[in-house]
Amino acid sequence: MELASVRIITDDLDEMVGFYELVTGICAQRPAPVFAELVTPLATLAIGHSSTVPLFGEGVAEPRANRTAIIELRVADVDAVHRRLQDQVDSWVQVPTDMPWGNRSALLRDPDGNLVNLFTPVSAEARARFADRNTSTRS
Repeated sequence: MELASVRIITDDLDEMVGFYELVTGICAQRPAPVFAELVTPLATLAIGHSSTVPLFGEGVAEPRANRTAIIELRVADVDAVHRRLQDQVDSWVQVPTDMPWGNRSALLRDPDGNLVNLFTPVSAEARARFADRNTSTRS
């Protein structure tokens, strides 16, 4: 089994797609007017309009209701990404900070309020955890 994607449901697809294109530097693919995908080497961030929810079951997902998941994006240099986005992102939760597990992380909220963690492995142990994974990252 492999993680293929994480999907965010939103009422404003264009705003969310624009936000994640800005943050990641990846141009979203739009296979349908109500759906977009930002494809990375390891997984895909999918964004669906709330009008798609009934396809899975009425009321199974609710935009802007997440209070538990954090979308994590590994970047080559979290400090450089923070500097690039500092004036373009409205809601920073945490500036780049060293974490006890060896990552340097900056936390922000997307337009729907979902938490997004931008991180760079900085300790030898953290870098080793990611050594066997695809090392292609964007800054």
